[in-house]
Amino acid sequence: MTAHSGAGGDADATLETGAIDLSEIAGPFDLQSTLESGQSYLWNRPDGRMYESIDVHGGDAWYRTVVPPIDGVVDEDVFVRVRQRDGALEWEATADPVPALRHLLRLDDDLNEIYAAAPDDDVFARAFDEYRGMRLVRDPPFPCLVSFICSAQMRVSRIHGMQMALAEAFGEPREIGGKTVHAFPTPERLAAREEAELRELKLGYRAPYVRKTAEMVASGEAHPDEAVGLDYEDARESLTRFVGVGDKVADCVLLFSLGYLEAVPLDTWIRGAIADRFPECDRGNYTETSRALRERLGGEYAGYVQTYLFHYLRAGGEA
Repeated sequence: MTAHSGAGGDADATLETGAIDLSEIAGPFDLQSTLESGQSYLWNRPDGRMYESIDVHGGDAWYRTVVPPIDGVVDEDVFVRVRQRDGALEWEATADPVPALRHLLRLDDDLNEIYAAAPDDDVFARAFDEYRGMRLVRDPPFPCLVSFICSAQMRVSRIHGMQMALAEAFGEPREIGGKTVHAFPTPERLAAREEAELRELKLGYRAPYVRKTAEMVASGEAHPDEAVGLDYEDARESLTRFVGVGDKVADCVLLFSLGYLEAVPLDTWIRGAIADRFPECDRGNYTETSRALRERLGGEYAGYVQTYLFHYLRAGGEA
C-alpha cells in the first residue's frame, strides 16, 4: 500500500488516501467487471453510470460505498471510494480501508489457480479471457440478502436502483466533502419501516419480504451468517428460512457473501446454458440439477466458473 496525492471523482482532501499495488496480489484483477457483473448492488459510481451497460470490464471509474462493521475486518462504518488505474487500486476513505477492500473484493484469492482448476471447456476459456481479472465479491451478509430478495424478475440496473433508494431513504447519513452519502440500512432501521414505505420505493411484492426478513434479523430470530460453517446444502437450507428466499436467492448469498465458492445459482442465464450446452445436468429439480452442474463446473470453484459464464452470456457471448 502506498500513499498518493491525486484524487478524482468527488474527492475530499480530508479523506485518507492510498493505493494497493495490484502486482502484489495473486492473479489478475479487474474492478469494473467485479462490481458491475450482477454480483453486488451496494456500490455506486459518482458519475451516475453504474450498470449503464452490460459488457463492462477494464474501466477506471470511481466506485463508492459505506462498509458496515465486519467481524474481524473493520470495527466501524468506513466510507470508501476506489478506482483502478495504472496497476493500482487507488482509494480514498474515512479510515484505512485496505482490510475491508481485501475482504470485499477477495483480493487474497489466487485467481490463476482458480482458472487452472476449471474444467477444460472452450466456453469457460472464452469467458475467462473476456473478463480476465473479475473476482467474486464478499458483500456484508444482511445487505446481500436484501439485495437478492429484491432481485426476482428484475434487471440488474433496477435491483441496484432499489438498494440505492433503500440507503438514501432509510440509511444512516454521512457528510463527506460537503455531500451526503448513506450507509445501507441496518436490520433495525428497515424493520421499523412500514410496508407501504418500502412499496413507495418500487419494491412491489418484495416489500413485505424485505420487512419481515429485517425483523427476523433485528429480533435475533435468525441471521444469514448462521449458515457459515454448515455443509453447503445445509447452509442453503438455513437461508431459506428468510421470507422471500428460495434456493436460487440462497445460493446467491452463499456465493457473493458467505464464501461458498462452490455455490451455483440457477438463474435464467445459467438454466439456458444447461439447456444449450450441459443438458445432461438437467435433473428435473433444483437440488439435483445444482449438484450435477456443480460437478460439471469443477466442484470447489464452481461458483467462480458460473459467475464468469453468467456475465459472459448476459453480455452476448455464445454458449
